[in-house]
Amino acid sequence: MNSATQMAQPIQPGNHREKEILEQLRLEGGSCRIQVLAERLGVSEETIRRNVKALAAVGAVRKVHGGVYLSESHIEQPFNTRMVENAKAKQKIARKMAEIIKSGDTLFLDVGSTTAYIANHLQNHTDLFVVTNSISVAHALAARNNNRVFMAGGELRGHDAGAFGPEAFEFIRQFKVQYAILSVAAINATDGFMVHDIHEATFSREISKRSRIRIVAADSAKFNGNAPVILNDFTSFDMLVTEKSPEHELKQALKNNDVELVLSD
Repeated sequence: MNSATQMAQPIQPGNHREKEILEQLRLEGGSCRIQVLAERLGVSEETIRRNVKALAAVGAVRKVHGGVYLSESHIEQPFNTRMVENAKAKQKIARKMAEIIKSGDTLFLDVGSTTAYIANHLQNHTDLFVVTNSISVAHALAARNNNRVFMAGGELRGHDAGAFGPEAFEFIRQFKVQYAILSVAAINATDGFMVHDIHEATFSREISKRSRIRIVAADSAKFNGNAPVILNDFTSFDMLVTEKSPEHELKQALKNNDVELVLSD
């Protein structure tokens, strides 16, 4: 893991304006002028500058004259790129998840490269009841083996083909299932599980509340890293499925919060 990723600090969920600025920067492709950010968010340029200064202090953005850039460590890679990163580890995790999930189970699967691998490894299961906002997951599991697949509505994002927005959140509130299987961008002993996107965090929290068992599926490259948005602390989850045991501090944090560590090997 590079030093920039290790140094980047997550943005606390309570800082609403800073989260809005980060999200808008992602929508703008990673950079934007201060004036445009103020117009997009309906606030003054001074408000934007004040919050950008705070974001720059923790390494989330880089200020330039009249504008702002997302730091490299806070930019999520495109979905196709993430699918080939640590592919062997993700395949192992997916095989283990296919052992945990049984035919006839009910589950949420979110947007993520690891959950896409999991969906592919569930293709021999039958009678699954699947709720998702991921085109990749829906394509892998729909119209086969008597599965029922429910796809959330809303705007499809170009970089990961995930549906987000008010329509998606309202849709998933209709369901109650056995498992929520979530992907994350980073895990550390201090902040717990983190993601790059506030909408992904909101979606993950919603499906977690509507599931009996909450599982994070993440490869070891996510250990001891940081991402801008804290998903939830460890107490909100029941299990971490990964391919490699974490170092002592993270492993102890999982144990202290009763998060079961399941290794694929």
